[in-house]
Amino acid sequence: MKKIILITASILAISCSPVSAHDAPTLSSPHMTQAKIFVSATGYAAQTPDRASVSAGVVTQGKTAGEAMHLNARKMNAAFAALKTAGIRESDIQTSQMSLQPKYDYQDRRAPRITGYEVRNTVRARSNNLEKVGPMLDALVSAGVNTINGVTFSIRDSKSAKNKARMDAINEARQKAEGMAQAAGVRLGRVLEIRESSNSYTPRPEMMMVRSVSADTSTPIAAGEQTLQVTVNITYAIE
Repeated sequence: MKKIILITASILAISCSPVSAHDAPTLSSPHMTQAKIFVSATGYAAQTPDRASVSAGVVTQGKTAGEAMHLNARKMNAAFAALKTAGIRESDIQTSQMSLQPKYDYQDRRAPRITGYEVRNTVRARSNNLEKVGPMLDALVSAGVNTINGVTFSIRDSKSAKNKARMDAINEARQKAEGMAQAAGVRLGRVLEIRESSNSYTPRPEMMMVRSVSADTSTPIAAGEQTLQVTVNITYAIE
């Protein structure tokens, strides 16, 4: 019995003996992530619009649906003809909205009754010649259009402006990353990932009041400039 106890004790002593630092294994995980720096920067470039889109329409009312529709159709046909006379191609003219709604009388707390009908017809016309926008609006008003929803300007080819904005954004991101690495006392490594998002500041269309236009005066239109922006998100490795 004593012999068995001694043998067991010796096994425990061997198994519990401390391991030297030289013999200790070095643990490394294959899933350890690399240190990274994340930066974001935005570049800008201004460009003059070269396309305009006009949204205008006719609102008519009648005692019956047919009367309101007939009156609206007559004025819209005149508007289409005016656009073509102003030099707008048929392929650049499109009906964007058409609605027929009854008008109700809610007086005397009785059940509402239909008193008439209202038709709204909206057309969108575009032109690549900005000098035609003013005459286009004048022609529409003269033809009987009584609602102008707004004028929207756009750029047909914005590649060169976006390329400039993109390069500025990438250069700024690089400078940010280098500054962060220097402040942290580390060395900036290679690019691991680049993501981009772009946008443009477009003037918001505003409702315009319809007024009579004299023969020697055309509605002034100013396109101004649009600012294109490109934002990049770049991930750098830390060496």
